[in-house]
Amino acid sequence: MFKRRKNKTFNYKPRFSQGNEKDSKEDAFREDDFISKWKQTREANKSKVRGVVSIRTLVLLLVLLLICMYLLETKFM
Repeated sequence: MFKRRKNKTFNYKPRFSQGNEKDSKEDAFREDDFISKWKQTREANKSKVRGVVSIRTLVLLLVLLLICMYLLETKFM
């Protein structure tokens, strides 16, 4: 119900490029290095956010609270 779709990612590399093959390999290495560092940083930040309650749990708690309030109001009024 609350799951979001992930964006598609593509690793497109043109078949015929104007640049030197050696430069392409160095660029690819730099890009892979950047991606790996970014993923490591992202994983490190995910582990810090463990105490947050999910939205589904909050909605369920709100519905239960409203039901309890309604039952108490009808019983004592």
